[in-house]
Amino acid sequence: MNKRYSTIIIDDEAPARLGLQNLLKEFPETFDVIDIAQNATEAQKKIEALNPDIIFLDIEMPGCTGFQLLERLETIPMVIFCTAYDQYSLEAFETNSIDYLVKPVKLERIEKTVQKLKTFHVKNASDEILKVLKDITNRKEEKKMTSITVKKNDKLIFIKLEDVSYFEADTNYTAIHSQSGTFLSTESISSLEKKLPDNFLRIHRSTIINKDYVKEAQKYFNSRYIITLNDVKNTSITSGRSYSENIKEYFGLF
Repeated sequence: MNKRYSTIIIDDEAPARLGLQNLLKEFPETFDVIDIAQNATEAQKKIEALNPDIIFLDIEMPGCTGFQLLERLETIPMVIFCTAYDQYSLEAFETNSIDYLVKPVKLERIEKTVQKLKTFHVKNASDEILKVLKDITNRKEEKKMTSITVKKNDKLIFIKLEDVSYFEADTNYTAIHSQSGTFLSTESISSLEKKLPDNFLRIHRSTIINKDYVKEAQKYFNSRYIITLNDVKNTSITSGRSYSENIKEYFGLF
């Protein structure tokens, strides 16, 4: 007889939580969703109170990542990570302790997880999971984030990074300028900078450009540069003084 696993879903995006919850309803003999949480603080309280068998855990959440949440727990349930970022798709997640799902999560991928659970010897290995997480944190992996997710009304929109020409910070959001239009994200530009691949360069405290779109760069006064992008608007952006060394190093400017 197959085991039915008590389950908590942890994700800061309501549509993602609902979508996963609906997918898990297709496997009532395997998953018993006993609660959901929208941030790490709430998740920690519920995990410690309810002691679930499995948690479906978003990696990137405001304030505290999924990795940091796990480091706070005394006992770690079985973990199935949910992420929109390919950079986390490491072999470590294919062990018997950890699985991962890349957003948007598909029904057929959940089916693979269900099959995997049937072979589990359910004996939790908190120390092993923490070791894997520390290895991931310490390892300087090439960033492989390929898309960014934004919420518009009740929909999640996945924007390919190859279509993004630049990011522009404002007071309460970050504008994502892409070939298909401009979208708004609540994620800070500093947080994005840490996750973006190497073809993105911060040239101002409020601007990160896609180097693949650079058309030309001209010297400007006070150690600044005017960088023109080959996007639909031929956007010109003036760099900040404190970013001049990074710009000169990449573009070979003297």
